[in-house]
Amino acid sequence: MASPGKRLATDGLPQRVTICEVGPRDGLQNEPAPVASADKIRFCDMLSDAGVPMLEATSFVSPKHVPQMADAAEVYGAIRKDPGRTYVVLVPNERRMDRALEAGVRAVGVFTAASEAFAQANIRTSVDRSVETFSGVVRRAKDVGMFVRASVSTAFGCPFQGAVDVADVVRVCRQLLAIGVDELSVADTIGVGTPNQVFDVVDALRDVVPLERLNLHFHDTRGTALANILAGLQCGVSRFDASAGGLGGCPFAPGATGNVATEDVVYLLNGMGIETGIDLDELRAATRFMSERLGRQPASRAYAALEASAARSRSASPAR
Repeated sequence: MASPGKRLATDGLPQRVTICEVGPRDGLQNEPAPVASADKIRFCDMLSDAGVPMLEATSFVSPKHVPQMADAAEVYGAIRKDPGRTYVVLVPNERRMDRALEAGVRAVGVFTAASEAFAQANIRTSVDRSVETFSGVVRRAKDVGMFVRASVSTAFGCPFQGAVDVADVVRVCRQLLAIGVDELSVADTIGVGTPNQVFDVVDALRDVVPLERLNLHFHDTRGTALANILAGLQCGVSRFDASAGGLGGCPFAPGATGNVATEDVVYLLNGMGIETGIDLDELRAATRFMSERLGRQPASRAYAALEASAARSRSASPAR
């Protein structure tokens, strides 16, 4: 039994964490009913109000394949861009890069996979060919001083091939760094990862990328996302993706639901004394707004508990 006052050792953990809020893009991209552009814009602005340091605002992908993102230029053009925050848009190829540049985009994201089977199913090409395809996007972005982040999906498991070798994750990360990306976001796309895998993947990447340029992206499909974030913190990682209310999943990965909820992550980090710069009340307001528009309750457990507590407090207050 632990002695009185004994608690999780936080020595050596990052004192501050940077959260990239992916709700407006990854969270909404697979919604079956159209979300109004005005609601997307308001959602982004409310997340800025909450203090998220980085926001995935939208995606300049094919409207045929992802119709929810057909209004990318309109949304990006209308959202508020606060100084000191990074507003990222996803760009898959140079043709879409033209549209992003016309819209005034200043930070872009590109994406590939660690799994060949997933790359073929998702983007209909090999991993190597996908990197070659968007290398021009990265080059053009860097030529005009843009920030570029690259996402590596299925780094912890693939719905089509099963286990993914850590060596494959390392290989594609080396390729991405070689073409000039600023940050790597390594993702557990279908939520199969466990902390031991986090230790293995991060340890394998230590000699490839500085930890301050490594981001981890977890889904809570099997309830392990927060445990995986804690493992990442113990490895020294200080950058994580999260989605307001737990919105979203991956439309190309069967059974993959549930990005880790930003509220759950912020609540955990607040309790550990780790700074995020995010106001939990303002974050809940943004989640409440979008959940009302979608007509369903958020998946976030922290959101549900805090909302219930606030409701009890209001009901217990004497009438004025």
